[in-house]
Amino acid sequence: MEQADKKPDSGGTTHFGYKDVAVEDKTGMVRGVFESVAGKYDLMNDLMSFGVHRLWKRHFIAISNIHPGQRVLDLAGGTGDIAALMCKRVGSSGSVVLSDINEAMLAVGRQRMEDQGLAGNIEYSLANAEKLPFADAEFDAVTIAFGLRNVTDQPAALREMLRVLKPGGRAMILEFSKVEFEGLKKIYDGYSFGILPKLGKLVADDEASYRYLAESIRKHPGQDELADMMVDAGFTKVTYRNLTGGVVAIHSGHHA
Repeated sequence: MEQADKKPDSGGTTHFGYKDVAVEDKTGMVRGVFESVAGKYDLMNDLMSFGVHRLWKRHFIAISNIHPGQRVLDLAGGTGDIAALMCKRVGSSGSVVLSDINEAMLAVGRQRMEDQGLAGNIEYSLANAEKLPFADAEFDAVTIAFGLRNVTDQPAALREMLRVLKPGGRAMILEFSKVEFEGLKKIYDGYSFGILPKLGKLVADDEASYRYLAESIRKHPGQDELADMMVDAGFTKVTYRNLTGGVVAIHSGHHA
């Protein structure tokens, strides 16, 4: 099984999909992808997953143990699906920070939150997950959904997630992972590389970005490797559970 690059060498190369690119170039290239797809991002998510991504996200938050009064951070929060669910959980006595490195995605997220009437307990932050502009031990929980695989230095992002967590706080990661069953894997690969880019061209007029997204999933660490990375970053009680045969996985870790 092909392993993802754990930590890119400074001044060296890392992966952008199946391409090797300079480390210093990847963040800008990923930003370009999401600037291109921001306007059609939610529609494409529904089409790509047949709406199942909404079930994954609801389950992700349902098992998060986030409760009223807490302050929580959603990294790479994009168009706000996860933040909207968390706003309802933390209530008026709590707060949610919706953060993304991409200004176009964050703007779409802000508009969606306003359209849903979610304003009193939501804040916005244009931030890089590798170097967060928050104090130590500021949050009760940190989440990242379908965003970690696009981070250039994933170990740095994991360490930052731990740093901003309060002792006893929990980090949760929802991400595409390694499919468990060979039969499902063949179907999934055929769909990802045969249909998904064409769907991206038809709906978003952007075949290349959706080919990158399919490739980025294959380059992301598998379930056990990501769990080991979380342990290396300092998390305790690290666990994961597969959803839909390992198409996605939920990883969880605590700040001791």
